[in-house]
Amino acid sequence: MLLAKGIGLLVLAAAVLSFPSLAPDAFILSVGVVIMSYAVLATSWNFVGGFTGYISLGHAAYSGLGAYATALLVIHTSLNPWVAMLLGGLLVAALAVPIGIASLRVRGASFVIVSIAMVLILLLVFQSWGEVTGGSNGLRVPRPFDESVLRPEQHERFFYLHVALLAVALLTWWAIDRSRFGTGLKAIREDEDKAQSLGVPTFNYKLVAFIVSAFFTALGGGMYALWFGFLDPIFQFSILVGSYMVLMSLLGGIRSLFGPLLGAVIVGYAVEFFKNQYGDTQFHLVAMGLLLGIVVLFMPDGIIPALSSLINRFSPQAASIREVSAGELAEQRRAAASEGKDLDATEAEPTDSLPEGAKR
Repeated sequence: MLLAKGIGLLVLAAAVLSFPSLAPDAFILSVGVVIMSYAVLATSWNFVGGFTGYISLGHAAYSGLGAYATALLVIHTSLNPWVAMLLGGLLVAALAVPIGIASLRVRGASFVIVSIAMVLILLLVFQSWGEVTGGSNGLRVPRPFDESVLRPEQHERFFYLHVALLAVALLTWWAIDRSRFGTGLKAIREDEDKAQSLGVPTFNYKLVAFIVSAFFTALGGGMYALWFGFLDPIFQFSILVGSYMVLMSLLGGIRSLFGPLLGAVIVGYAVEFFKNQYGDTQFHLVAMGLLLGIVVLFMPDGIIPALSSLINRFSPQAASIREVSAGELAEQRRAAASEGKDLDATEAEPTDSLPEGAKR
């Protein structure tokens, strides 16, 4: 089983890394960059949604903050763009501390409402603060590569950069999933009150997961800003972007490592396809709504858990009692004889403790 997982991981890595060389044109390559950007955001969201079960529809707040923090640091300082992106992620993570302390005191629908309110407040602030953010006119972001690098080459470089950021996020998620901290988070997801009664510091655990999620989401937003080169508050602080993160994670499976990645491939390609086919119409929103309804009704745990369950159902199950070959039995008899024991008598010993009626 471990060998099969290793082979599957190598095949997945080879398929992802070979995409730029197989893309027929610059547009398809740009779609690949968008999908990888979605994968980073969905995986980042999954640090909260997958581990704690808290559904945030306003996670675009942190990707938008990361994008603007990176852009403003690049524009107004002489920092290297990649250092600015990292510093922007750290600033957003620091800002997530008071936000998390305030918002994580509520649960369920109340938490969803708080997350939506957060992104709407930031939308109004960044639209009104035009002298700094550009307001509705947008903000142009200097590109990290010089003008000699053509657009297709920029797409290829940013594709690999997004893949590298995604790999770091996945590795972090995997490490948390197998740690004592991750066990505590999953206990919160299953029953927070019971986890707290068993001694799990639920609020502290939730806050740490929230900060880690905000950090990686901000890095994803910063990477997008450097790639796209233009920021608009209406898009950056859109509830729709946060809803896409939730849909991608639910579609692939929030409890699995590669669930958000699979969801990003499906949803990201579908969004770009519908936009290309139907232009500025809202048909892609209808399609995404139908897709979400199908997932909730027929695959509530996501595609990957559903497929795993199906494979386990039809795979041969291990016997509950291990069969012993004649050679193994003879070896056991020789070992018992060398120790001065009778294997047959040893096997019969448990019956001596049975009641007299059971022996007969």
